[in-house]
Amino acid sequence: MAAESEAPGDPSPQDFVYGEEDFVLQGAGWGGEPGSAPSRFDRALLEGWSDRMERGLFRYRLGPLPTRVLPGPMSLVAQLNVQRGTERRPPQAVLSLRQPFDPRAFNFTQIRPGEVLLRLRRAADGGRGGGGGGGGGGGGAAAPDHLLVAINVSPLERGHVLLLPEPGRGLPQALTAPLLRGGLEAALLSAHPGFRLGFNGLGACASLNHLHLHAFYLGRPLLVESAPAQPLCPARGLSLLRDVPAPAFLFYAAGSAGLEALARDVCRAAEHLTDTGLAYNVFVTRGDPPEGAGAGAGAGRGLRVLLWARRPSFGAKAGAAFNVALCELAGYLPLPAAPLFRDITEAEALRAIREHLLPEPQLLRLGEDLARLLAG
Repeated sequence: MAAESEAPGDPSPQDFVYGEEDFVLQGAGWGGEPGSAPSRFDRALLEGWSDRMERGLFRYRLGPLPTRVLPGPMSLVAQLNVQRGTERRPPQAVLSLRQPFDPRAFNFTQIRPGEVLLRLRRAADGGRGGGGGGGGGGGGAAAPDHLLVAINVSPLERGHVLLLPEPGRGLPQALTAPLLRGGLEAALLSAHPGFRLGFNGLGACASLNHLHLHAFYLGRPLLVESAPAQPLCPARGLSLLRDVPAPAFLFYAAGSAGLEALARDVCRAAEHLTDTGLAYNVFVTRGDPPEGAGAGAGAGRGLRVLLWARRPSFGAKAGAAFNVALCELAGYLPLPAAPLFRDITEAEALRAIREHLLPEPQLLRLGEDLARLLAG
């Protein structure tokens, strides 16, 4: 990866080679203290992240953030993060759903080497293999040979990172099945119930047109983890999640065996949205099966992947606006100003979120189209 010149004393990324035995198939629930039993992946990520914070590689020093759950049935999690609102890099202008990568604009080949924490690689034999090399599995949605895990220099929360697949290839911000599969495997590497990943597409609050996923730790449960869904295409695991802050198409995998097919189906659906002139966001979280938590006590939790279709919004995002991206759609509201954090109500937040979404009749027709697409 081409990058800015390495500064003296810049730390090097750690090679993190993993196999099936590293997947935490039944992650810790919300009882007790979330994150009290971190996995090998959690320790490597968070220790590296804290090290870079101490070295001053972020745009601001992030301490504990004021957080509250808004009264109401959606249990929206509001969090005050003034510095992200004022000190983050201005978002790039997006003018098209298929805007090509522009090497002249800021991109991830320009980050400092010290910002990279990990090189995630799956061992060739499925085992850990120490620090040696290894490739991804076969198939059209095989995870990339490696994923770089880099700090987001304007973090939302402790542990906020970016997953970058081969930055030197100059891929635009259009979700690919290999990247999503790599992200799903990263979700299974974490033992923390609040480790989430997500994707903002072009026209859907993507700040940078260079392929990446966000990942972060949030120490609060979200309704999207547990709300039951309406089946649309059971054979392909597609459902419609309606009684949540922002209705979404829901995909589900009970364990690691279904990740390749899930990643491929999500990306086929996302490509269909782009073909019809719609933008999209994606969110990955531990969660209950589509039927909900009927088994009780969190049993049988797997990975939920939410796909939101939305009206595209082009042009640069306003720096201090209440932007509606993957976090807000999922019910997590990072807010840039103290009065907004103090006064916002659930009703006000839901109005701001839902004005970007499709009317219900259009959403239902789109669900029928996606069910036919995936069943074909």
